[in-house]
Amino acid sequence: MKMEAKAQLRKLRVSPRKVRLVVDLVRGLSVKEAILQLQFSKKHAAIPVRKLIESCAANAAHNHNITKDSLKVKTIFVDEGKTLYRWMPRAFGRATPLRKRTCHVTVMLEGDVVAAVEKKKKTKEEKPSAEAPVVEAPKEKENA
Repeated sequence: MKMEAKAQLRKLRVSPRKVRLVVDLVRGLSVKEAILQLQFSKKHAAIPVRKLIESCAANAAHNHNITKDSLKVKTIFVDEGKTLYRWMPRAFGRATPLRKRTCHVTVMLEGDVVAAVEKKKKTKEEKPSAEAPVVEAPKEKENA
């Protein structure tokens, strides 16, 4: 059975245009291939995108019991976030606007669910006893 896991990275302080270049590299790849591709990418945005994919894979394995080998990047996209407006002083007392852009990255991974493993019920005999074992103190030799 196919299952999906979703993770979001919000307010990444990199321009969305630059992150989209990185995201386009991994769309449709398996998680192992995507991480390998991002690990050797020289783009600055590759580091947070790789962390996001690794986080989503860990969430899928822990929360939804999806096998890590079957995970594949189903959807990944970048939305524009809030823009920070700053000013830089220039010549003759002027000021030039600076726009520091942010973005939101969303990734959805798809994979196969592991068959449910039945937990063995421990009986009272198998459980360790609450009583601590009694250890005798070593006997001292008497010097006569």
